[in-house]
Amino acid sequence: MLDVGKWPVFALLPPEELRLIRQACVFGNAASEAIYVTVNDEVFALGTNCYGCLGLGDTQSTIEPRRIDILCGKKIISLSYGTGPHIVITTADGEVYAWGHNGYSQLGNGTTNHGLTPALVSTNLINKRVTEVACGSHHTIALTTDGEVYAWGYNNSGQVGSGSTANQPTPRRVSSCLQNKVVVNIACGQLCSMAVLDNGETYGWGYNCNGQLGLGNNGNQQTPCRIAALQGINIVQVACGYAHTLALTDEGFIYSWGANSYGQLGTGNKSNQAVPTLINMDKERMVEVAACHTSHTSAAKTQSGQVLMWGQCRGQAVAYPHLTHFTSTDDVFACFATPAVTWHLLSVDGDDYLTVAQSLKREFDSPEISDLKFLVDGKCIHVHKALLKIRCEHFRALLNETDEETIEVHQFSYLVYRAFLEYLYTDTINLPPEDAIGLLDLATYYRESRLKRLCQETIKRGITEDNAITLLSAAVKYEAQDLEEFCFKFCVNHLTAVTQTQAFTDMDHDLLKNFINKASRHGAFKN
Repeated sequence: MLDVGKWPVFALLPPEELRLIRQACVFGNAASEAIYVTVNDEVFALGTNCYGCLGLGDTQSTIEPRRIDILCGKKIISLSYGTGPHIVITTADGEVYAWGHNGYSQLGNGTTNHGLTPALVSTNLINKRVTEVACGSHHTIALTTDGEVYAWGYNNSGQVGSGSTANQPTPRRVSSCLQNKVVVNIACGQLCSMAVLDNGETYGWGYNCNGQLGLGNNGNQQTPCRIAALQGINIVQVACGYAHTLALTDEGFIYSWGANSYGQLGTGNKSNQAVPTLINMDKERMVEVAACHTSHTSAAKTQSGQVLMWGQCRGQAVAYPHLTHFTSTDDVFACFATPAVTWHLLSVDGDDYLTVAQSLKREFDSPEISDLKFLVDGKCIHVHKALLKIRCEHFRALLNETDEETIEVHQFSYLVYRAFLEYLYTDTINLPPEDAIGLLDLATYYRESRLKRLCQETIKRGITEDNAITLLSAAVKYEAQDLEEFCFKFCVNHLTAVTQTQAFTDMDHDLLKNFINKASRHGAFKN
Protein backbone atom coordinates (compact mmCIF):
# COMPACT_ATOMS: atom_id res chain seq x y z
CA MET A 1 0.00 0.00 0.00
CA LEU A 2 1.20 3.50 -0.84
CA ASP A 3 1.62 5.41 2.42
CA VAL A 4 0.21 8.93 1.95
CA GLY A 5 1.54 9.64 5.43
CA LYS A 6 4.93 10.26 3.78
CA TRP A 7 3.54 13.66 2.79
CA PRO A 8 3.48 15.99 5.84
CA VAL A 9 0.24 17.65 4.73
CA PHE A 10 -1.55 14.42 5.73
CA ALA A 11 0.20 14.15 9.12
CA LEU A 12 -2.80 15.27 11.20
CA LEU A 13 -5.31 12.95 9.57
CA PRO A 14 -6.37 10.14 11.92
CA PRO A 15 -5.58 6.55 10.85
CA GLU A 16 -9.25 5.75 10.21
CA GLU A 17 -9.42 8.64 7.72
CA LEU A 18 -6.15 7.67 6.01
CA ARG A 19 -7.47 4.15 5.45
CA LEU A 20 -10.39 5.54 3.44
CA ILE A 21 -8.20 7.38 0.91
CA ARG A 22 -8.10 5.85 -2.57
CA GLN A 23 -6.67 8.73 -4.66
CA ALA A 24 -4.56 11.71 -3.61
CA CYS A 25 -2.56 14.61 -4.99
CA VAL A 26 -0.16 16.91 -3.11
CA PHE A 27 0.71 20.24 -4.73
CA GLY A 28 1.65 23.87 -4.07
CA ASN A 29 4.92 25.78 -3.83
CA ALA A 30 5.59 24.24 -0.41
CA ALA A 31 3.70 20.95 -0.95
CA SER A 32 1.23 22.31 1.58
CA GLU A 33 -2.01 21.63 -0.30
CA ALA A 34 -3.76 18.35 -1.05
CA ILE A 35 -6.87 16.90 -2.60
CA TYR A 36 -7.96 13.33 -1.99
CA VAL A 37 -10.78 10.95 -2.90
CA THR A 38 -12.21 8.38 -0.48
CA VAL A 39 -13.49 4.85 -1.01
CA ASN A 40 -17.02 6.34 -1.17
CA ASP A 41 -15.93 8.70 -4.01
CA GLU A 42 -16.12 11.74 -1.76
CA VAL A 43 -13.55 14.47 -2.54
CA PHE A 44 -11.81 16.45 0.20
CA ALA A 45 -9.18 19.20 0.27
CA LEU A 46 -6.88 20.69 2.90
CA GLY A 47 -3.95 23.10 3.08
CA THR A 48 -3.07 26.74 2.51
CA ASN A 49 -5.57 27.33 -0.33
CA CYS A 50 -3.60 29.86 -2.42
CA TYR A 51 -5.88 31.59 -4.97
CA GLY A 52 -8.71 29.26 -3.95
CA CYS A 53 -6.88 26.23 -5.36
CA LEU A 54 -8.66 23.86 -2.95
CA GLY A 55 -11.94 24.51 -4.76
CA LEU A 56 -13.86 25.19 -1.54
CA GLY A 57 -15.45 28.49 -2.60
CA ASP A 58 -13.12 30.70 -0.55
CA THR A 59 -9.42 31.38 0.06
CA GLN A 60 -9.33 30.29 3.69
CA SER A 61 -6.63 27.81 4.62
CA THR A 62 -7.77 24.66 6.40
CA ILE A 63 -5.80 22.26 8.54
CA GLU A 64 -8.73 19.84 8.55
CA PRO A 65 -10.19 18.28 5.38
CA ARG A 66 -13.22 19.99 3.83
CA ARG A 67 -15.43 18.33 1.25
CA ILE A 68 -15.62 19.60 -2.35
CA ASP A 69 -19.29 18.81 -2.89
CA ILE A 70 -19.41 19.45 -6.64
CA LEU A 71 -16.77 16.76 -7.31
CA CYS A 72 -18.22 14.03 -5.08
CA GLY A 73 -19.31 11.05 -7.17
CA LYS A 74 -17.58 12.34 -10.31
CA LYS A 75 -14.94 9.55 -10.43
CA ILE A 76 -11.74 11.49 -11.13
CA ILE A 77 -9.42 9.68 -13.55
CA SER A 78 -6.74 12.33 -14.16
CA LEU A 79 -5.56 15.37 -12.20
CA SER A 80 -2.83 17.92 -12.83
CA TYR A 81 -1.81 21.27 -11.37
CA GLY A 82 0.18 24.38 -12.22
CA THR A 83 2.44 26.57 -10.10
CA GLY A 84 -0.17 29.28 -9.46
CA PRO A 85 -1.53 26.87 -8.57
CA HIS A 86 -4.43 26.00 -10.83
CA ILE A 87 -6.01 22.54 -10.75
CA VAL A 88 -7.52 20.62 -13.66
CA ILE A 89 -9.23 17.23 -13.50
CA THR A 90 -11.05 14.94 -15.88
CA THR A 91 -13.79 12.53 -14.86
CA ALA A 92 -14.82 9.06 -15.97
CA ASP A 93 -17.48 10.73 -18.12
CA GLY A 94 -14.79 12.69 -19.98
CA GLU A 95 -15.69 16.06 -18.45
CA VAL A 96 -13.01 18.60 -17.49
CA TYR A 97 -13.19 20.80 -14.38
CA ALA A 98 -10.73 23.56 -13.45
CA TRP A 99 -10.24 26.02 -10.59
CA GLY A 100 -7.61 28.11 -8.80
CA HIS A 101 -5.19 30.67 -10.25
CA ASN A 102 -6.34 32.12 -13.58
CA GLY A 103 -4.11 35.10 -14.28
CA TYR A 104 -3.29 33.70 -17.73
CA SER A 105 -6.67 32.06 -18.56
CA GLN A 106 -5.29 28.66 -17.63
CA LEU A 107 -8.76 27.64 -16.40
CA GLY A 108 -10.05 27.86 -19.97
CA ASN A 109 -13.16 29.86 -19.14
CA GLY A 110 -12.35 32.90 -21.28
CA THR A 111 -11.54 35.17 -18.31
CA THR A 112 -8.60 35.94 -16.03
CA ASN A 113 -10.68 35.77 -12.85
CA HIS A 114 -9.46 33.25 -10.30
CA GLY A 115 -11.79 30.29 -9.78
CA LEU A 116 -12.79 29.45 -6.22
CA THR A 117 -14.84 26.36 -7.11
CA PRO A 118 -14.48 23.67 -9.78
CA ALA A 119 -16.11 24.81 -13.04
CA LEU A 120 -16.80 22.76 -16.15
CA VAL A 121 -14.48 23.60 -19.05
CA SER A 122 -16.85 23.42 -21.98
CA THR A 123 -15.63 25.55 -24.90
CA ASN A 124 -14.74 23.21 -27.79
CA LEU A 125 -14.87 20.22 -25.40
CA ILE A 126 -18.63 19.84 -24.98
CA ASN A 127 -18.83 16.84 -27.35
CA LYS A 128 -15.39 15.46 -26.49
CA ARG A 129 -14.38 12.87 -23.90
CA VAL A 130 -11.13 13.84 -22.23
CA THR A 131 -9.02 11.02 -20.78
CA GLU A 132 -5.92 12.86 -19.52
CA VAL A 133 -4.92 16.37 -18.51
CA ALA A 134 -1.49 17.93 -17.97
CA CYS A 135 -0.52 21.36 -16.64
CA GLY A 136 2.58 23.48 -17.03
CA SER A 137 3.25 26.49 -14.83
CA HIS A 138 0.24 28.41 -16.18
CA HIS A 139 -1.04 26.45 -19.18
CA THR A 140 -3.12 23.31 -19.62
CA ILE A 141 -3.36 20.57 -22.25
CA ALA A 142 -5.99 17.84 -22.53
CA LEU A 143 -6.09 14.54 -24.44
CA THR A 144 -9.36 13.15 -25.84
CA THR A 145 -10.46 9.62 -26.64
CA ASP A 146 -10.03 10.53 -30.32
CA GLY A 147 -6.33 11.20 -29.77
CA GLU A 148 -6.77 14.97 -30.13
CA VAL A 149 -4.95 17.51 -27.94
CA TYR A 150 -6.51 20.76 -26.73
CA ALA A 151 -4.55 23.53 -25.02
CA TRP A 152 -5.19 26.84 -23.28
CA GLY A 153 -3.63 29.40 -20.95
CA TYR A 154 -0.20 31.06 -20.79
CA ASN A 155 1.56 31.08 -24.15
CA ASN A 156 4.60 33.34 -23.92
CA SER A 157 6.82 30.66 -25.46
CA GLY A 158 4.33 28.91 -27.74
CA GLN A 159 3.46 26.19 -25.21
CA VAL A 160 -0.20 26.25 -26.30
CA GLY A 161 0.87 25.30 -29.83
CA SER A 162 -1.33 27.86 -31.58
CA GLY A 163 1.37 29.33 -33.84
CA SER A 164 1.57 32.55 -31.84
CA THR A 165 2.62 33.75 -28.38
CA ALA A 166 -0.76 35.23 -27.45
CA ASN A 167 -2.40 33.68 -24.40
CA GLN A 168 -5.21 31.26 -25.23
CA PRO A 169 -8.34 31.98 -23.11
CA THR A 170 -10.32 28.85 -24.04
CA PRO A 171 -9.47 25.31 -25.21
CA ARG A 172 -8.12 25.24 -28.75
CA ARG A 173 -7.22 22.11 -30.67
CA VAL A 174 -3.49 21.71 -31.25
CA SER A 175 -3.32 20.83 -34.93
CA SER A 176 -0.47 21.76 -37.26
CA CYS A 177 1.77 18.65 -37.39
CA LEU A 178 -0.66 16.77 -35.13
CA GLN A 179 -3.52 17.04 -37.63
CA ASN A 180 -4.89 13.58 -38.51
CA LYS A 181 -2.58 11.95 -35.96
CA VAL A 182 -3.55 10.03 -32.82
CA VAL A 183 -1.91 11.13 -29.56
CA VAL A 184 -1.79 8.60 -26.70
CA ASN A 185 0.25 10.37 -24.00
CA ILE A 186 0.85 13.98 -22.96
CA ALA A 187 3.06 15.85 -20.48
CA CYS A 188 4.04 19.43 -19.64
CA GLY A 189 7.19 21.09 -18.38
CA GLN A 190 7.01 24.57 -16.89
CA LEU A 191 6.68 26.25 -20.27
CA CYS A 192 6.60 23.42 -22.81
CA SER A 193 4.30 20.61 -23.94
CA MET A 194 5.00 17.07 -25.17
CA ALA A 195 2.87 14.47 -26.98
CA VAL A 196 3.44 10.83 -27.93
CA LEU A 197 1.61 9.36 -30.93
CA ASP A 198 0.22 5.86 -31.30
CA ASN A 199 3.07 5.08 -33.71
CA GLY A 200 5.71 5.99 -31.11
CA GLU A 201 6.65 9.39 -32.54
CA THR A 202 7.17 12.24 -30.07
CA TYR A 203 6.38 15.92 -30.59
CA GLY A 204 7.24 18.96 -28.50
CA TRP A 205 6.42 22.67 -28.53
CA GLY A 206 6.94 25.76 -26.38
CA TYR A 207 9.99 26.95 -24.43
CA ASN A 208 13.27 25.37 -25.54
CA CYS A 209 16.16 27.44 -24.19
CA ASN A 210 17.47 24.42 -22.26
CA GLY A 211 16.89 22.01 -25.15
CA GLN A 212 13.88 20.43 -23.40
CA LEU A 213 12.09 19.87 -26.72
CA GLY A 214 14.89 17.55 -27.91
CA LEU A 215 15.12 19.18 -31.34
CA GLY A 216 18.88 19.74 -31.40
CA ASN A 217 18.57 23.51 -30.92
CA ASN A 218 17.49 26.05 -28.31
CA GLY A 219 14.78 27.89 -30.23
CA ASN A 220 11.23 28.11 -28.92
CA GLN A 221 8.55 26.41 -31.03
CA GLN A 222 5.04 27.79 -31.43
CA THR A 223 3.67 24.63 -33.06
CA PRO A 224 4.39 20.90 -32.48
CA CYS A 225 7.69 19.65 -33.89
CA ARG A 226 8.64 16.00 -34.26
CA ILE A 227 11.80 14.94 -32.43
CA ALA A 228 13.79 13.74 -35.43
CA ALA A 229 16.56 12.24 -33.28
CA LEU A 230 14.07 9.60 -32.07
CA GLN A 231 13.37 8.40 -35.63
CA GLY A 232 12.88 4.63 -35.51
CA ILE A 233 12.62 4.64 -31.71
CA ASN A 234 9.13 3.96 -30.38
CA ILE A 235 8.24 6.02 -27.33
CA VAL A 236 5.38 4.89 -25.08
CA GLN A 237 5.55 7.46 -22.26
CA VAL A 238 7.01 10.92 -21.64
CA ALA A 239 7.46 12.79 -18.36
CA CYS A 240 8.56 16.40 -17.99
CA GLY A 241 10.51 18.02 -15.18
CA TYR A 242 10.94 21.75 -14.70
CA ALA A 243 13.07 22.03 -17.85
CA HIS A 244 14.00 18.46 -18.78
CA THR A 245 12.22 15.54 -20.42
CA LEU A 246 12.32 11.75 -19.96
CA ALA A 247 11.01 9.27 -22.55
CA LEU A 248 10.40 5.53 -22.17
CA THR A 249 10.69 3.28 -25.24
CA ASP A 250 8.74 0.14 -26.05
CA GLU A 251 11.87 -1.85 -25.26
CA GLY A 252 12.22 -0.38 -21.79
CA PHE A 253 15.03 2.10 -22.50
CA ILE A 254 15.02 5.69 -21.23
CA TYR A 255 16.10 8.76 -23.19
CA SER A 256 16.54 12.17 -21.59
CA TRP A 257 17.17 15.73 -22.79
CA GLY A 258 17.01 19.34 -21.66
CA ALA A 259 18.38 21.07 -18.55
CA ASN A 260 20.93 19.15 -16.51
CA SER A 261 22.31 21.46 -13.82
CA TYR A 262 21.31 18.95 -11.12
CA GLY A 263 22.16 15.79 -13.08
CA GLN A 264 18.47 15.23 -13.83
CA LEU A 265 19.28 13.69 -17.22
CA GLY A 266 21.12 10.81 -15.54
CA THR A 267 24.06 11.05 -17.93
CA GLY A 268 26.77 11.34 -15.28
CA ASN A 269 27.45 15.03 -15.90
CA LYS A 270 25.68 18.39 -15.61
CA SER A 271 25.74 19.44 -19.25
CA ASN A 272 22.45 20.30 -20.95
CA GLN A 273 21.45 18.07 -23.87
CA ALA A 274 19.42 19.42 -26.80
CA VAL A 275 18.93 15.94 -28.30
CA PRO A 276 17.69 12.72 -26.68
CA THR A 277 20.45 10.82 -24.88
CA LEU A 278 20.18 7.17 -23.86
CA ILE A 279 20.59 6.63 -20.10
CA ASN A 280 22.74 3.68 -19.05
CA MET A 281 20.53 1.45 -16.87
CA ASP A 282 22.75 -1.65 -16.75
CA LYS A 283 20.45 -3.58 -19.08
CA GLU A 284 17.50 -3.29 -16.68
CA ARG A 285 14.17 -3.00 -18.51
CA MET A 286 12.21 0.07 -17.39
CA VAL A 287 8.41 0.19 -17.22
CA GLU A 288 7.81 3.76 -15.95
CA VAL A 289 9.49 7.16 -15.93
CA ALA A 290 8.54 9.96 -13.55
CA ALA A 291 9.21 13.70 -13.38
CA CYS A 292 7.29 16.79 -12.29
CA HIS A 293 7.32 20.31 -13.76
CA THR A 294 7.87 21.78 -10.28
CA SER A 295 11.22 20.04 -9.68
CA HIS A 296 14.49 18.82 -11.18
CA THR A 297 14.05 15.26 -9.87
CA SER A 298 13.84 12.14 -12.07
CA ALA A 299 12.74 8.60 -11.24
CA ALA A 300 12.09 5.29 -12.98
CA LYS A 301 10.79 1.83 -12.16
CA THR A 302 12.21 -1.44 -13.47
CA GLN A 303 10.30 -4.48 -14.65
CA SER A 304 11.34 -6.27 -11.46
CA GLY A 305 9.87 -3.48 -9.32
CA GLN A 306 13.04 -1.63 -8.34
CA VAL A 307 12.93 2.18 -8.21
CA LEU A 308 15.80 4.48 -9.23
CA MET A 309 16.17 8.22 -8.76
CA TRP A 310 18.52 10.95 -9.95
CA GLY A 311 18.71 14.73 -10.34
CA GLN A 312 17.99 17.13 -7.48
CA CYS A 313 17.49 14.93 -4.41
CA ARG A 314 17.06 16.98 -1.22
CA GLY A 315 19.45 19.60 -2.51
CA GLN A 316 22.06 17.13 -3.74
CA ALA A 317 22.87 16.69 -7.42
CA VAL A 318 22.73 12.98 -8.27
CA ALA A 319 24.06 12.62 -11.82
CA TYR A 320 23.61 8.85 -12.22
CA PRO A 321 20.46 6.77 -11.59
CA HIS A 322 20.64 5.66 -7.95
CA LEU A 323 18.94 2.48 -6.73
CA THR A 324 16.55 3.06 -3.82
CA HIS A 325 14.65 0.78 -1.45
CA PHE A 326 11.35 2.27 -2.60
CA THR A 327 8.65 0.23 -4.33
CA SER A 328 7.01 3.21 -6.06
CA THR A 329 8.29 6.25 -7.96
CA ASP A 330 5.83 8.28 -5.88
CA ASP A 331 8.01 7.72 -2.82
CA VAL A 332 10.96 9.41 -4.55
CA PHE A 333 9.00 12.65 -4.83
CA ALA A 334 7.62 12.39 -1.29
CA CYS A 335 11.08 11.97 0.22
CA PHE A 336 13.55 13.69 -2.11
CA ALA A 337 11.85 16.22 -4.44
CA THR A 338 11.77 19.97 -3.75
CA PRO A 339 8.94 20.76 -3.24
CA ALA A 340 7.77 17.29 -2.18
CA VAL A 341 4.67 17.22 -4.38
CA THR A 342 3.17 14.25 -6.21
CA TRP A 343 4.12 13.87 -9.87
CA HIS A 344 0.71 12.43 -10.81
CA LEU A 345 -2.58 11.39 -9.22
CA LEU A 346 -1.79 8.73 -6.64
CA SER A 347 -3.83 5.56 -6.42
CA VAL A 348 -3.99 4.02 -2.97
CA ASP A 349 -5.02 0.48 -2.05
CA GLY A 350 -6.52 0.07 1.42
CA ASP A 351 -5.43 -2.72 3.75
CA ASP A 352 -7.81 -2.28 6.67
CA TYR A 353 -9.20 -5.80 6.21
CA LEU A 354 -8.71 -8.88 4.08
CA THR A 355 -11.11 -9.02 1.15
CA VAL A 356 -12.34 -12.33 -0.24
CA ALA A 357 -9.71 -12.06 -2.97
CA GLN A 358 -6.95 -11.37 -0.45
CA SER A 359 -8.04 -14.29 1.73
CA LEU A 360 -8.01 -16.67 -1.22
CA LYS A 361 -4.58 -15.44 -2.30
CA ARG A 362 -3.23 -16.11 1.18
CA GLU A 363 -4.47 -19.72 1.14
CA PHE A 364 -2.99 -20.66 -2.24
CA ASP A 365 -0.48 -23.53 -1.96
CA SER A 366 -1.02 -23.68 1.79
CA PRO A 367 -1.21 -27.35 2.98
CA GLU A 368 -3.07 -26.45 6.19
CA ILE A 369 -6.66 -26.66 4.86
CA SER A 370 -6.14 -27.86 1.28
CA ASP A 371 -7.91 -31.02 0.12
CA LEU A 372 -6.05 -31.64 -3.12
CA LYS A 373 -2.48 -31.51 -4.33
CA PHE A 374 -0.95 -31.58 -7.79
CA LEU A 375 2.38 -33.31 -8.31
CA VAL A 376 4.36 -31.61 -11.08
CA ASP A 377 8.05 -32.32 -11.77
CA GLY A 378 8.22 -34.00 -8.37
CA LYS A 379 6.91 -30.91 -6.53
CA CYS A 380 3.57 -30.47 -4.74
CA ILE A 381 1.07 -27.64 -5.19
CA HIS A 382 -1.70 -27.52 -2.56
CA VAL A 383 -5.16 -26.33 -3.63
CA HIS A 384 -8.90 -26.55 -2.83
CA LYS A 385 -11.27 -28.62 -4.94
CA ALA A 386 -14.27 -26.35 -4.47
CA LEU A 387 -12.43 -23.29 -5.70
CA LEU A 388 -11.03 -25.08 -8.75
CA LYS A 389 -14.53 -26.28 -9.68
CA ILE A 390 -15.91 -22.76 -9.37
CA ARG A 391 -13.11 -21.13 -11.34
CA CYS A 392 -12.38 -23.58 -14.17
CA GLU A 393 -14.61 -25.75 -16.36
CA HIS A 394 -11.75 -28.19 -16.94
CA PHE A 395 -11.43 -28.88 -13.22
CA ARG A 396 -15.19 -29.02 -12.71
CA ALA A 397 -15.38 -31.90 -15.15
CA LEU A 398 -12.19 -33.57 -13.92
CA LEU A 399 -12.94 -33.41 -10.19
CA ASN A 400 -16.51 -34.62 -10.63
CA GLU A 401 -15.06 -37.84 -12.03
CA THR A 402 -12.35 -38.52 -9.42
CA ASP A 403 -11.90 -38.55 -5.64
CA GLU A 404 -8.11 -38.63 -5.84
CA GLU A 405 -6.26 -36.45 -3.32
CA THR A 406 -3.15 -36.29 -5.51
CA ILE A 407 -3.10 -35.69 -9.26
CA GLU A 408 0.09 -35.98 -11.32
CA VAL A 409 0.61 -33.59 -14.24
CA HIS A 410 3.13 -34.38 -16.97
CA GLN A 411 2.13 -32.09 -19.85
CA PHE A 412 3.29 -28.79 -18.30
CA SER A 413 6.23 -27.65 -16.19
CA TYR A 414 5.96 -26.95 -12.47
CA LEU A 415 6.57 -23.23 -13.03
CA VAL A 416 3.78 -22.94 -15.60
CA TYR A 417 1.26 -25.12 -13.77
CA ARG A 418 1.81 -23.35 -10.47
CA ALA A 419 1.30 -20.00 -12.20
CA PHE A 420 -1.97 -21.32 -13.67
CA LEU A 421 -3.29 -22.51 -10.31
CA GLU A 422 -2.21 -19.27 -8.65
CA TYR A 423 -4.10 -17.34 -11.33
CA LEU A 424 -7.28 -19.19 -10.34
CA TYR A 425 -6.81 -17.84 -6.82
CA THR A 426 -5.66 -14.30 -7.62
CA ASP A 427 -6.77 -13.36 -11.18
CA THR A 428 -3.18 -12.29 -11.85
CA ILE A 429 -0.13 -13.83 -13.51
CA ASN A 430 3.01 -14.18 -11.45
CA LEU A 431 5.44 -15.08 -14.21
CA PRO A 432 8.20 -13.17 -16.02
CA PRO A 433 7.34 -12.40 -19.67
CA GLU A 434 9.78 -14.94 -21.09
CA ASP A 435 8.05 -17.80 -19.21
CA ALA A 436 4.52 -16.70 -20.08
CA ILE A 437 4.63 -18.49 -23.46
CA GLY A 438 4.28 -21.82 -21.66
CA LEU A 439 1.29 -20.45 -19.77
CA LEU A 440 -0.19 -19.23 -23.06
CA ASP A 441 0.08 -22.82 -24.31
CA LEU A 442 -1.79 -24.03 -21.22
CA ALA A 443 -4.45 -21.32 -21.52
CA THR A 444 -5.06 -22.34 -25.13
CA TYR A 445 -5.26 -26.04 -24.18
CA TYR A 446 -7.73 -25.40 -21.32
CA ARG A 447 -9.66 -22.78 -23.33
CA GLU A 448 -9.14 -20.13 -20.65
CA SER A 449 -9.75 -17.02 -22.76
CA ARG A 450 -9.12 -14.42 -20.03
CA LEU A 451 -5.89 -16.10 -18.96
CA LYS A 452 -4.88 -16.15 -22.61
CA ARG A 453 -5.37 -12.35 -22.80
CA LEU A 454 -3.35 -11.80 -19.63
CA CYS A 455 -0.53 -13.96 -21.02
CA GLN A 456 -0.48 -11.85 -24.15
CA GLU A 457 -0.19 -8.64 -22.13
CA THR A 458 2.59 -10.13 -20.01
CA ILE A 459 4.50 -11.30 -23.09
CA LYS A 460 4.18 -7.86 -24.69
CA ARG A 461 6.04 -6.29 -21.77
CA GLY A 462 9.01 -8.55 -22.41
CA ILE A 463 9.39 -8.08 -26.16
CA THR A 464 12.84 -7.18 -27.50
CA GLU A 465 14.52 -7.15 -30.90
CA ASP A 466 16.14 -10.50 -30.06
CA ASN A 467 12.96 -12.36 -29.08
CA ALA A 468 10.34 -10.59 -31.23
CA ILE A 469 10.27 -13.29 -33.94
CA THR A 470 10.06 -16.06 -31.31
CA LEU A 471 7.12 -14.32 -29.68
CA LEU A 472 5.47 -13.73 -33.07
CA SER A 473 5.81 -17.43 -33.86
CA ALA A 474 4.24 -18.35 -30.52
CA ALA A 475 1.38 -15.92 -31.10
CA VAL A 476 0.62 -17.50 -34.48
CA LYS A 477 0.88 -21.03 -33.04
CA TYR A 478 -1.56 -20.33 -30.21
CA GLU A 479 -3.89 -18.14 -32.32
CA ALA A 480 -3.30 -15.15 -30.06
CA GLN A 481 -4.36 -12.51 -32.58
CA ASP A 482 -3.81 -9.42 -30.40
CA LEU A 483 -0.31 -10.57 -29.49
CA GLU A 484 0.41 -11.48 -33.11
CA GLU A 485 -0.53 -7.98 -34.28
CA PHE A 486 1.55 -6.39 -31.50
CA CYS A 487 4.63 -8.51 -32.30
CA PHE A 488 4.21 -7.86 -36.01
CA LYS A 489 4.14 -4.08 -35.50
CA PHE A 490 7.16 -4.28 -33.22
CA CYS A 491 9.06 -6.31 -35.83
CA VAL A 492 8.21 -3.78 -38.55
CA ASN A 493 9.23 -0.85 -36.33
CA HIS A 494 12.56 -2.57 -35.59
CA LEU A 495 12.87 -4.36 -38.92
CA THR A 496 16.61 -3.97 -39.54
CA ALA A 497 17.62 -5.31 -36.14
CA VAL A 498 15.00 -8.06 -36.09
CA THR A 499 16.02 -9.44 -39.50
CA GLN A 500 19.59 -9.83 -38.24
CA THR A 501 18.66 -12.14 -35.36
CA GLN A 502 19.13 -15.90 -35.35
CA ALA A 503 15.41 -16.35 -34.72
CA PHE A 504 14.65 -14.64 -38.04
CA THR A 505 17.16 -16.89 -39.81
CA ASP A 506 15.49 -19.97 -38.29
CA MET A 507 11.97 -18.74 -39.00
CA ASP A 508 9.42 -21.23 -40.34
CA HIS A 509 9.16 -20.90 -44.13
CA ASP A 510 5.39 -20.31 -44.25
CA LEU A 511 5.53 -17.85 -41.37
CA LEU A 512 8.42 -16.01 -43.04
CA LYS A 513 6.50 -15.80 -46.30
CA ASN A 514 3.40 -14.42 -44.56
CA PHE A 515 5.50 -11.97 -42.56
CA ILE A 516 7.22 -10.57 -45.65
CA ASN A 517 3.92 -10.24 -47.54
CA LYS A 518 2.23 -8.48 -44.64
CA ALA A 519 5.21 -6.21 -43.95
CA SER A 520 5.30 -5.28 -47.62
CA ARG A 521 1.62 -4.30 -47.54
CA HIS A 522 2.42 -2.05 -44.57
CA GLY A 523 5.14 -0.27 -46.53
CA ALA A 524 8.04 -1.70 -44.55
CA PHE A 525 10.27 -2.05 -47.60
CA LYS A 526 9.69 1.37 -49.13
CA ASN A 527 12.68 3.69 -49.40
